[in-house]
Amino acid sequence: MFDLDSIASLHPVLQAALATAFTWGMTTLGAAVVFLRKDLGQRLLDGMLGFAAGVMIAASYWSLLAPAIEMDRAHGGNGWGPAAGGFLMGAFSLRLIDYFLPHLHLGKPIDQAEGVPVTWNRSTLLVLAITLHNIPEGMAVGVAFGAAATGYHSATLIGAIMLAIGIGIQNFPEGLAVSVPLRREGMTRKRAFMIGQLSGMVELFAGVFGAALVLYVQPLLPWALAFAAGAMIFVVVEEVIPESQNGAHNDTATMGTILGFVVMMVLDVALG
Repeated sequence: MFDLDSIASLHPVLQAALATAFTWGMTTLGAAVVFLRKDLGQRLLDGMLGFAAGVMIAASYWSLLAPAIEMDRAHGGNGWGPAAGGFLMGAFSLRLIDYFLPHLHLGKPIDQAEGVPVTWNRSTLLVLAITLHNIPEGMAVGVAFGAAATGYHSATLIGAIMLAIGIGIQNFPEGLAVSVPLRREGMTRKRAFMIGQLSGMVELFAGVFGAALVLYVQPLLPWALAFAAGAMIFVVVEEVIPESQNGAHNDTATMGTILGFVVMMVLDVALG
């Protein structure tokens, strides 16, 4: 499927950039569905959002928290210190951004925009909400590639690649779940597509930043892994699961979450 030796020969920051370019590309493919269909049905969209939530939950543990615990123990630590501290820092950082950054969740009227009050238009607020959602995913991929380059047994290149593939898989329904509802609200196909694919662009920048950070400040590595996990879980609980459960297809969304969790777990454990 890919030449592992060729990937290993690249600089870790470049590896992270390529990996997050892939996840962005999967978001773009999902958003492009809007050119084929105006509406895929709420049941399918809820199931896809649930799937994305399951992937993110599984990745938070197997790809991020578990390596953070093992790394700290390898250095004589108790294992849970950086994992717990970094996790809380990631969640609280996203909470602060969520509190101050002006943004609007899909399906909500503009008078329910969150963050500091502004007079920006609906599209800008939607893009900011989706950007906030995708920052932890890009950071998680970047940190994973940076960790793999440090030589720790618990952080491997194949594991980082599997994480990128898992995030990419769940980005397809995410891009679709952004562009299709916007089209349903009356937005043009082109504009709905652009907003949908823009939601994944931030992952590229977050991934490069995450890889560079842990590569050059290695003592932060367990904290950075746990930070990314906490930020991802915040997004799942704050946005993804509520949006998937907001309609009349709760069981479909729940089973989508279970399926996404299993898929990511298998990718990470069996292949990583």
